[in-house]
Amino acid sequence: MEQSATIVVTGAAGFIGSCMVQSLNDSGFDQLLLVDDFGFESKRKNWEGKNYVEILERHSFFEWLEIHKPKIDLIIHLGARTDTTEFNYSIHEELNVEYSKSIWNYSVQHQIPLIYASSAATYGAGELGYNDDHQVVDHLQPLNPYGVSKNEFDKWALKQSDAPKNWTGLKFFNVYGPNEYHKGRMASVIWHAFNQIKKNGVVKLFKSHRADFKDGQQLRDFVYVKDLLKVIEWMATAMLHGRWETANNGLYNLGTGTARSFYDLAAASFRGLDLEPNIEFIDMPEDLRDTYQYFTEANMQKLQKAGYLNHFYTLEEGVDDYVRNYLKTLKYM
Repeated sequence: MEQSATIVVTGAAGFIGSCMVQSLNDSGFDQLLLVDDFGFESKRKNWEGKNYVEILERHSFFEWLEIHKPKIDLIIHLGARTDTTEFNYSIHEELNVEYSKSIWNYSVQHQIPLIYASSAATYGAGELGYNDDHQVVDHLQPLNPYGVSKNEFDKWALKQSDAPKNWTGLKFFNVYGPNEYHKGRMASVIWHAFNQIKKNGVVKLFKSHRADFKDGQQLRDFVYVKDLLKVIEWMATAMLHGRWETANNGLYNLGTGTARSFYDLAAASFRGLDLEPNIEFIDMPEDLRDTYQYFTEANMQKLQKAGYLNHFYTLEEGVDDYVRNYLKTLKYM
């Protein structure tokens, strides 16, 4: 079914952004403006073959808008600096805060619905829980500059008296899935597990450096990228058709609501290859120990209350689909 809406997708050459473009294409949307830094050869397969109107370099995007003045129906802002091991805050601030403010202000000026990516990294060590309550945002203590930058933008957005008519900020938890092949060290544990299994037949997980967690029993809310895409498209469709309630604007957790262990994740990776688990434990790198989250679990009640009641992939279902249908053949979405 052909969809006529013009949609901007930032971060379109990246992992989640390129999957978003394919999902929109599959739903009949091809009037897409793709925004990113397209200079990385390692990302080329993420966006090649997709249907779109224009590819726009991130640094010249607003200049292009000023010249061409397109009618935009929706912005899905997924572009960000996501490297949690980059400790120069100014790098995160430029893209994750200042650039996002420009996106927000353009959305306000032209009254364009906006969906943007926040992060569960905003929750830090989880001292205040994992509730997407606006009242706690000012009190969160992220563990790294990436998380700080995401929280700073959330704080700024919530304080704005001028806002897009419809907007949501989505706190992504531990996302995995196809099109992350370029991410290297920052790729999901499933990607690393798959490659370790293929090379050595064993998966190495970090030891726990806390007495209250056994090795491999660190817990995260792992969410399959296909579930993210479903939620975003559900919100996008509601906004495009005037069905999104203004009262529902704001921040939302986007995980499964169920924390699972890294051991379970590694075991599921083996089973996706029809192998028995073979798991060893290694010391965690020093540069990660002070900023490592031992437990994350999204409270998903707010999204459910807004009306999203679809089933999420279980860890086993998501990993099995990812391993069998993508990683084995390095297939892209």
